[in-house]
Amino acid sequence: MKSKDVATAQHLYEQGNAYRKQSQWHEAINCYIQAIELDPDSPAVEAKHMLDDIMAFYCKDMYNP
Repeated sequence: MKSKDVATAQHLYEQGNAYRKQSQWHEAINCYIQAIELDPDSPAVEAKHMLDDIMAFYCKDMYNP
């Protein structure tokens, strides 16, 4: 894995966190997915898992992972 990929994955993770804080769930999940694709060890893995759990709990009718 290239260090550029890790840096980009970190940026995407941070961008996903910013979207999550603004309740922009779809954008946050997309950023986390992109980060995970670049760096499978990214903290985005845990962040996406937590966001999946939150969405599944609160939005049962709207969200189906």
